[in-house]
Amino acid sequence: MERRLWTREELILALSVYFQLPFGRLNRTTPEVKELAKLINRSTNSVALRLVNFAACDPVIIESGRTGMTGGLSTCLPIWNEYSNQKDKLFFEAQQIKAKKHNNTVENELNITEQELQGVDRLAYVKQRVNQQAFRSMILNIYERRCAITGINISDMLVASHIIPWAENQKERLNPENGLCLSALYDKSFDKGFISIDNNYRVIFSDKLKAYKNEPFYSKHFAPIEGATIFLPEYHRPNTHFLEWHRDVIFNK
Repeated sequence: MERRLWTREELILALSVYFQLPFGRLNRTTPEVKELAKLINRSTNSVALRLVNFAACDPVIIESGRTGMTGGLSTCLPIWNEYSNQKDKLFFEAQQIKAKKHNNTVENELNITEQELQGVDRLAYVKQRVNQQAFRSMILNIYERRCAITGINISDMLVASHIIPWAENQKERLNPENGLCLSALYDKSFDKGFISIDNNYRVIFSDKLKAYKNEPFYSKHFAPIEGATIFLPEYHRPNTHFLEWHRDVIFNK
């Protein structure tokens, strides 16, 4: 049987999946790998191998002492070089390809209604939704779908929190080191500056939160986590410069 070469569209889809998975889940049993294999009519082993080929292009993996699989490097490296610093472009193009393969639109794939699009820049809004969904998938996966503070592992209760907010720094919007996986209460507390994380990855409280220390909710929901070290992923730990920004601009505001 003649070997079927990977197309550019398939490589874009694979790289998009690669960026949304931790290294340890680049295998044929991972749901995202199975989904992609079905979409492009390839075996799960073939897709998993291609993802590990992309790992051989990734400086984060290489610097950790791992190498990925270098056999497909010549195929993957041009796509990596094109998109690794343009993840916003990558995720949107991958979503367009996926929608086309489903004979659908990106809007329908993301359940975006016409009402949502009224009075806004349609393309900009859709791209933002695509990237926000990709960022959520990325952060939940690298944090093993559990809150970094409490360990809660109910996906519907988890938020992919930006350390530097989405609107503040376009360049770092899709950087996994600018993310934390938090349950809703602590996401809002972090977003509003009631809590932050120090450079040793410990939870710290602002004076405005400590003003409530005599309240029952404080002793129940906050006192137990003060000074606790958050759960850290194997790769893409929160960038300490971003944490410093959060403490300077939001926490101490």
